[in-house]
Amino acid sequence: MCGHSSGTIGFPLRLLAREVYDKVCRIKGEDACALITGEERIEPPNARYFLCTAEAMPRNGGNRAFVALDEAQIGADRERGHIFTDRLLNARGREETMLLGSSTLEPMVRKLVPEAQIEERPRFSTLTHAGSAKLSRLPPRSAIVAFSIEQVYQVAELLRRFRGGAAVVMGALSPQTRNRQVELFQSGEVDYIVATDAIGMGLNLDVHHVAFAALSKFDGLRQRRLVPAEMAQIAGRAGRHQTDGSFGTLSGSRRGAPLELSEDEIHAIENHQFAPVTHLFWREPNPRFDTLDVLIGDLESRPMEEGLALAPEAIDLAVLKRLAEQPDIAADVKTAGNVRRFWEACQLPDFRQQGADAHARFVARLWSDLRHDYIGADYVAARISELDNPSGDIDTLQGRLSAIRSWAYICQRPDWVLARDEMAARARSAEAKLSDALHQKLTERFVNRRTSVLMKGMGKDAGLLRVELKDDGQVTVEDQPIGHLDGFRFVVDADASSEERKLMLAAAEKHMASLLAQKAQKLVADELGELRIENGCILRGDQPVAQLEKGKSPSRPRLLMAKELGQLDPAHRTRLEDALQLWLEEQLAPLAPLRALEDAATDPEAGTEVRALLLTLADRNGTTRREDAGLAHVPKEKRPFLRRLGVTIGSLDVFVPALLKPAPRQLLKRLGIDNRPVRDAMEAVHDGENQLAAGYRRAGKQAIRIDMAEKLFRAAHESRAKAPQSKDARGFRVDSALATSMGLLPESFRSLMRDAGFRPGQPVELAEGALGPPQPVAWTWRAPRKDFAPRKTDRGPRKPRKDFKGKDFKGKDFKGKGGRNANPSEPVPARREPKGDGGQAFAGLADLLKKG
Repeated sequence: MCGHSSGTIGFPLRLLAREVYDKVCRIKGEDACALITGEERIEPPNARYFLCTAEAMPRNGGNRAFVALDEAQIGADRERGHIFTDRLLNARGREETMLLGSSTLEPMVRKLVPEAQIEERPRFSTLTHAGSAKLSRLPPRSAIVAFSIEQVYQVAELLRRFRGGAAVVMGALSPQTRNRQVELFQSGEVDYIVATDAIGMGLNLDVHHVAFAALSKFDGLRQRRLVPAEMAQIAGRAGRHQTDGSFGTLSGSRRGAPLELSEDEIHAIENHQFAPVTHLFWREPNPRFDTLDVLIGDLESRPMEEGLALAPEAIDLAVLKRLAEQPDIAADVKTAGNVRRFWEACQLPDFRQQGADAHARFVARLWSDLRHDYIGADYVAARISELDNPSGDIDTLQGRLSAIRSWAYICQRPDWVLARDEMAARARSAEAKLSDALHQKLTERFVNRRTSVLMKGMGKDAGLLRVELKDDGQVTVEDQPIGHLDGFRFVVDADASSEERKLMLAAAEKHMASLLAQKAQKLVADELGELRIENGCILRGDQPVAQLEKGKSPSRPRLLMAKELGQLDPAHRTRLEDALQLWLEEQLAPLAPLRALEDAATDPEAGTEVRALLLTLADRNGTTRREDAGLAHVPKEKRPFLRRLGVTIGSLDVFVPALLKPAPRQLLKRLGIDNRPVRDAMEAVHDGENQLAAGYRRAGKQAIRIDMAEKLFRAAHESRAKAPQSKDARGFRVDSALATSMGLLPESFRSLMRDAGFRPGQPVELAEGALGPPQPVAWTWRAPRKDFAPRKTDRGPRKPRKDFKGKDFKGKDFKGKGGRNANPSEPVPARREPKGDGGQAFAGLADLLKKG
């Protein structure tokens, strides 16, 4: 539409018209756009693009360049079908007309509009039947569809108890309330939405699964089973664009037989194959207004064109016929003008859904004022004021909303109400207030925010929940109270149900450490003030509060209260000691990687070799030289286990990078566990000192942090791996830019690299007269050492070695059976050949080379 100079679109719902109106306003500006529905009218003087409901849409399209009718298959609907059929037959744009709808309408379009071009837009995602499931087994982001208000409320109440709640969408809700409920679901505050078949049209939701709580509904005449096209309209809410969806039924119903979709219905929904529409409902769109009898006769006249069927008696025609039978009304409605005006009054929608008789009485009261020209503004204002009351339960608010929608419709008529604009604004304001109140009531009844928050907390993101401890000891999760701390014991909220108690206890257990730490901090701050750890003591200022003695492991010191605190009464002293212990646990948090090493070292499943390495690492506070680590004993299949613990096996060192940060190094120093100097910032490189700081290794006259040194070694090894491996290759290039960026001097860099087995070649000078940068220095590498392990043998004491001629090296005869080659299968240890025999020495050297 926006590609044309003007246009009109007719929608089946006021909600859809408003949604598209907002989009077009962002593209064309508000001055160019109009919104016209039965209850709302925004029409700037220079409007060129009109977004309307089908009933408010001009019959001929308004003589605009573009005209579209959405959901044109509603022409087969018993109540509103004749409106859509009339627009399908008569609404045309000067340049382009689009009829949007289901493919089931195609035969009727070809018959009634033979010049139309048919274009298909296939669904990108697939719908899959998922079978039947209990309410408690439905996956998140599910929609449950029912066909009565009682069943909607029942399902929503069950979801509130077991899943934290659900949003509710029904046709009886106002568009504002429906939007707010949809937003509740879309925002993720609840994972379920319970709806009537109103969900099947005009709502774009992030639904992954649709579950039918019923497969039949009352259509105004009888209770009948849904046809496959209706099922597909609802099931199609699952999945969006290229995201696949699923559908099924709800099991566990206490009434009637279990719900089951037939194989034909499943096949039709999954493959989008439905019976075509065979007729559209029609009613005379231009009746004569000579008399009431002539008007009724025209409205009941049958269509002459094939494919069209007379529309069943709608609510407006039923009201017209009932009121025409009343003598006092029939006597007043004589002229053509009065007949037309009376018919317009009868077309007032039955928002209250009270039936033809009750609605006829309301229209009769309305006509008593309209026949005398206008409805008084005071009367309308009084009626709106009566309804503008946001108190009451859900049913009361729904009744008021339906009534206020009727007055909103009345106030939109151009010739019905005096001070029309003011009264329309009052009606919209009252509708908005009632909609907000109804949304609040629905949320309070069907959404348990506390349970919803706790249910989400049981998932993988539980650590991201905002858990707070209030000053009064109350514990909240995302501002929802779940209990309180009684001393250092968590007590569940007394108002919680049995299901909620389990969730609350689980949530509290996950966050209990932080909650107790907060409580302890507050208690310690109130009782003792600011504390710090220094030289293995907990100090308040310069006064010791407690000593930290060696515990079962270095990272778990034992707390020994100062003698001065022994004068406290036992109960208060115990309470303070518990608080101090919790305070200490939080202070020791930076040593978590060291604790992980200690715990793994006591795990028998780690194996003796790995446990020995972990004990060495823990004893040396997370760093050890490679030659002291005993890596030759550690099986290769155990190395992933070490990596999961955060252990890095480097070229020269085995270390835990997490323990090279300032916080753990300084804490180890203050605890008295590591007395080596500690750099405050643990910078990558610093000038050398007499005593090497913890976590560093020498690099010439400087010192470099162990993990930074390993970074340089790995970069050099990567360069070596990429270098050509041919015989003519003369080493590889090592880029010193990374070392320079760390602050390492060239001499220090070369010294550090030599420790790892790297040797720089001689610089190549440029030829005389040549210009440009010098040729890069070629480096070579040779392993500085190996991780030797003692040779395992069970052959007993070593015997004298023999030469190839059956004699030992002392010239004595060998009493064996043929010398060295007598038993080729016997393993022979590597040996140093005698210097006197060059051939044997060369053979021994070749043997060594083969072994690397």
